[in-house]
Amino acid sequence: MSSFSSSLSCPTYRSRTSSSPFLSNHHHSSLINADPRPSLSFHSAPPQGLNLYQLCVRSQRKSFQSSALVQDGAVATKSSPAEELKDGLVTIPTIEADKFVAESDGGEHQSTVSITVVGASGDLAKKKIFPALFALYYEGCLPEHFTIFGYARSKMTDAELRDMVSKTLTCRIDKRANCSEKMEEFLKRCFYHSGQYDSQEHFVALDKKLKEHEGARRSNRLFYLSIPPNIFVDAVKCASSSASSVNGWTRVIVEKPFGRDSKTSAALTKSLKQYLEEDQIFRIDHYLGKELVENLSVLRFSNLIFEPLWSRQYIRNVQFIFSEDFGTEGRGGYFDNYGIIRDIMQNHLLQILALFAMETPVSLDAEDIRNEKVKVLRSMRPIQLEDVVIGQYKGQTTGGVTYPGYTDDKTVPKDSLTPTFAAAALFIDNARWDGVPFLMKAGKALHTRSAEIRVQFRHVPGNLYNRNSGTDLDQTTNELVIRVQPDEAIYLKINNKVPGLGMRLDRSNLNLLYSARYSKEIPDAYERLLLDAIEGERRLFIRSDELDAAWALFTPLLKEIEEKKTIPEFYPYGSRGPVGAHYLAAKHKVQWGDLSLES
Repeated sequence: MSSFSSSLSCPTYRSRTSSSPFLSNHHHSSLINADPRPSLSFHSAPPQGLNLYQLCVRSQRKSFQSSALVQDGAVATKSSPAEELKDGLVTIPTIEADKFVAESDGGEHQSTVSITVVGASGDLAKKKIFPALFALYYEGCLPEHFTIFGYARSKMTDAELRDMVSKTLTCRIDKRANCSEKMEEFLKRCFYHSGQYDSQEHFVALDKKLKEHEGARRSNRLFYLSIPPNIFVDAVKCASSSASSVNGWTRVIVEKPFGRDSKTSAALTKSLKQYLEEDQIFRIDHYLGKELVENLSVLRFSNLIFEPLWSRQYIRNVQFIFSEDFGTEGRGGYFDNYGIIRDIMQNHLLQILALFAMETPVSLDAEDIRNEKVKVLRSMRPIQLEDVVIGQYKGQTTGGVTYPGYTDDKTVPKDSLTPTFAAAALFIDNARWDGVPFLMKAGKALHTRSAEIRVQFRHVPGNLYNRNSGTDLDQTTNELVIRVQPDEAIYLKINNKVPGLGMRLDRSNLNLLYSARYSKEIPDAYERLLLDAIEGERRLFIRSDELDAAWALFTPLLKEIEEKKTIPEFYPYGSRGPVGAHYLAAKHKVQWGDLSLES
């Protein structure tokens, strides 16, 4: 038995069972005769010096994957013999993997993946989606046969699309010498089709073009809806009847916002399910693709020192903090319709909270993980308005530079009460977390840009060193900080004796700074999520019942704020936010961790 040769490019794995295509009688019948075996792709050789095992082999993806990665003493879960590669990595071949490769040999040339970016002329597509697809291609993580189509209302030729896309692509991956060559190869796979989002005729024409590129291969199609939510359903309806695959899988990635409240979210889900099955809908929350968010379950479930502490017995409070150092900057029209609670707290921060607080899942299967997240959301206490502080930034002049206030944005109504800042205390009423405050804080135009999770542990009972620590016990509290962005890091604050003859204590950090520990650049979240969607891995995407539970928690609060026309507390652009946030924390006997001198 031998492991994959390191000269081969990164294999891309399909899910064990294909999702059914868009709902259609002839589509379902065509699936009966489709080859049920997963496909394996060996793409062209990766750039020189690029370690394929470091790129896109996911050790926990599917049971047939070829290897797990181990570095510097990490424990492999496979029982087969390990073979050491360069850079301290180890590959562990498995019987199942070798058998799978043998069975799949030569099969991939019969299938292809067509990726259609609907809304290709928009900022999201240009800044995130196309660069992420190029990074996956560069790293050898896309199938051998793939085509990318841009679809939008703008009139554009293939050459014009390629010129637009080329301006956003970067050779960020180790600055390899052949990056420009890879760019040219990638751009040759990119095409454009102009059409209306609600036009059956235009999607029929798109389908014709897709078939020309797919040839006789089994077609798998991924649609990325990078368009406003009010036209989601129109686009899906047209794609379902006119551009879905007849002999492979069809999947649709839907960008947030998923409605404005429980009612509109349920209506959107109901409309989408007229044309899609649940397992075809990939509701994307890009924060779930962040490296440190992905690492949450690894940190907790594979380190014995953390899991016993992960409860109300040892944790005093948990803080989820999101801050941006810029305002709406031209997005005021969109933002004013949603506000910071809908834009950040109801999705990004709540999803991270659910991952943080969930019970140990039965397995790493997507449904097992999402089941546990739903349990957390359904266990949460209704949010009370008195446990919420909202704010809105105002103009500020600093160092001779004037920064505009929120309502100074021409796209925002002058009398707008939409919050650009919110802080809230949430509680999970279950045995593990009863009584532990989970504090959220999110805002725009603050003093810094960051996203982090802060776990503050309880005070040491009967602490022998209280006299040496002073009266403020919070200054000696152990704190675990997971910095999601920027400068990804995990560090633990511990009390330590300062060297010397006296007994003076100091709080120090046990610090894992990713940039210092790992030389490889961290992939963008969209890279991970796009690859997951292609592979059929749903773990980091939001299920409909999960979405319902999230909206059920926040909808009553949002309705109360809007009906009462609650006036937000104003805070200066570039400040630390409203003073009310400090009072909210104090009410629950908490200090915001990001406001300490050490932070």
